[in-house]
Amino acid sequence: MGYSIMEGAIKNSISGIDADCGGSCACATCHVYVDENFLSKIPKAQESEQDMIDFIQDADKSSRLSCQIMITNDLDGIVVRMPEKQS
Repeated sequence: MGYSIMEGAIKNSISGIDADCGGSCACATCHVYVDENFLSKIPKAQESEQDMIDFIQDADKSSRLSCQIMITNDLDGIVVRMPEKQS
């Protein structure tokens, strides 16, 4: 806890999370699809995040930037999928 899904992915060498901007919400290379069972447990995307998501070709209602999702106890067991290719 205390870090983002993106940070956890980078620290654990999870491929598919590029994080070109280092987590500053200035790119979309940490895009993930959040499992629908967890969407209600994470805060809605801020405007800056939504602006980045709007540029993702294959975005859908479950699309989020993993740098903006902080790990909490409520997210224990969260499932996210990476797109085939990051934007």
